[in-house]
Amino acid sequence: MFSRRIRYNIYDMAYFKKNDNSFVCAVCGHSVGELKYSSRDHCSECLCSLHVDNLPGDRENGCGGVLRPVSAIRNQKGFVIIFRCEKCGEIKKNKAAEDDNMPLIIELTAKPFKTDKN
Repeated sequence: MFSRRIRYNIYDMAYFKKNDNSFVCAVCGHSVGELKYSSRDHCSECLCSLHVDNLPGDRENGCGGVLRPVSAIRNQKGFVIIFRCEKCGEIKKNKAAEDDNMPLIIELTAKPFKTDKN
């Protein structure tokens, strides 16, 4: 079985803008607090996000579609959640936060990441 490896672009970190605000999830209505140690960009309960960033924290993407978690992978530092935008289809990834819904993340690790190409 072919497995596609997701990598972080080291240049993305150079453009990281800390944007850590509390919000109410547009998908499930959960009240999500600040993360404190990094930028919060997805709901800690349902793990959904809005497609609003081009680079982490910039809030410059006009798509605004819902980013649904489709898979998760474990690496040396923890878990990475893989999202697919319901509106434009773009694939995004983000590190899981300490207070994220761990049972849901573990469930997502059982779902292999697939693109339209594989």
